[in-house]
Amino acid sequence: MAIVAAGLGIVGVGLLTGEPARRPSEAAAPAPSIAAAPEVAASPAPAPTEAASPAQNPDFVIKRILPIEGPLRYGDWHWDEAGAPADGPLVITVDLEARVLSVFRGGYEIAATAVLLGTTEKPTPTGRFPITEKDADHQSNIYDGAPMPYMMRLTNDGITIHGTKVQNGYASHGCVGVPTPFAKKLFGLVAVGTPVYITRGKMVGLGDSLTG
Repeated sequence: MAIVAAGLGIVGVGLLTGEPARRPSEAAAPAPSIAAAPEVAASPAPAPTEAASPAQNPDFVIKRILPIEGPLRYGDWHWDEAGAPADGPLVITVDLEARVLSVFRGGYEIAATAVLLGTTEKPTPTGRFPITEKDADHQSNIYDGAPMPYMMRLTNDGITIHGTKVQNGYASHGCVGVPTPFAKKLFGLVAVGTPVYITRGKMVGLGDSLTG
């Protein structure tokens, strides 16, 4: 049984929304399009770098997927580092169809959460984006100082990962919104330079490359 799951569309776990987890062959549910979450604006975004070729380093091969029962729904998140290596390269994945972000360390999934994403008019971009800036108390400079706690910047034109209230019917201006308690833990874990891979409907499983 293949069910869309974590950030790269991982085989074996659930996704989010109020509906049951979607099989890869089923049509994606329409993205939410109201009550935008805040973002920041700056200079035009650089083009995302190309994704790396399939990694030879075993640290970038998926060795574990969290055993999450049932679909991830809006507001759900899981964090379990038990059994994962204490050290190892971090990789964050986001899948736009599953609407799920996953965190891997040394190839072990240690966290997963439902996310808010952009709309058709202001979509969340795909590509490889290293985190370029962190600000725990960031405020939007275009939405009347709206709070964007635990902001992790991905592009110069305002695409970030940040804490927000993740609930059905809401969307962002392209940012990846995660539950604030999850954002706090992620903020404390990642460093500037941590890669974030944003894909749409890419299916991977145990033994596959995180960076291919």
